[in-house]
Amino acid sequence: MTMKKLFHVFILLFLIIDVVSAQDPHFSQFFASPLTLNPALTGKFNGDLRVAGNYRDQWPTINQAYVTSTISVDLPIFQNGMPEGDRWGLGMMAMTDKTANGILTSNYFALSTAYHKTIDENGLQTIGVGFQGTYANRILDGPRLHFLDGLQIDGTWLPSATEPVNLQVVAANYFDMNAGALYNGSLDGNNEVYFGVAMYHINQPKESFLGVDNITIPTRLTIHGGGYFPSPSTGKTWYVSALYNKQSTASELVFGGALEITATNDDNKVANVYFGAWARANNVSDAIIPYVGMDYGSFNLGISYDVNISGFKVASQAQGGFEISLIYIFKKPADGTSRNEVQCPRF
Repeated sequence: MTMKKLFHVFILLFLIIDVVSAQDPHFSQFFASPLTLNPALTGKFNGDLRVAGNYRDQWPTINQAYVTSTISVDLPIFQNGMPEGDRWGLGMMAMTDKTANGILTSNYFALSTAYHKTIDENGLQTIGVGFQGTYANRILDGPRLHFLDGLQIDGTWLPSATEPVNLQVVAANYFDMNAGALYNGSLDGNNEVYFGVAMYHINQPKESFLGVDNITIPTRLTIHGGGYFPSPSTGKTWYVSALYNKQSTASELVFGGALEITATNDDNKVANVYFGAWARANNVSDAIIPYVGMDYGSFNLGISYDVNISGFKVASQAQGGFEISLIYIFKKPADGTSRNEVQCPRF
């Protein structure tokens, strides 16, 4: 079989995996995409508005196998009316995921809310719950699919005589419900640990591209946790985090950490740099994920690259996935009144 034919087999395989098993898009920098990690993270930050954007290009040598991008906005509401240390947040998120150079495009729009309650008198321990509703729209470009019965001797492709989807562009739409819970706490107000659990596709929605077969979206379980630990003697901070996802027969474990080094002590424009790495193990592939990041003022930038070390590196030509994240937190200028600051996870 020629490389061209192998390429089309790979593309069709990606679509089969994505449509039939319905695995969700994901980010290696899961900690930098709060509203796709856990609905309970909505509004859980110190500031007045948070904007987060993420972009991922996985296996680019296989004709842009997976390209995922998202943007989210969330904010705390009724800050002046909240009990000391409590936080109520609202947020929205939009995501697009393109498989096989856009043959399958999945678009998601979500609204979320979360409430966090202080459980100790010092405000150092909080628990929160969050809920998220999502509208999904998936478009399959049938004429761009290649099936074996359309393969000609000269290597060209004709429409399939047995697959009706090969002749039309079809779409599937559904509504989704997600929920999550989060605990975070500190012993002294400087360090922080957190633990969260979330359930996605709680209602197990069904999708159908041709109106014949209904595909059930399986529920996904997400468990995540971590913390940060300053070292006063060195002026550095260690961050650790881990993520476990389980959806149908697929599962993954991601774990690692980063070291924060202060670049400037200017209180007006704080700058920090981060160096770290995460590792991912699942039942499909494995990867090592080097990471570098930078804080400057209200901005946080992260760049990572999945180094594929699984058996699939032959097909991917050892190239994994490039990913970039950017978070901006807006804070109103101090007006002399006390702000309702809360203990928050930092990633």
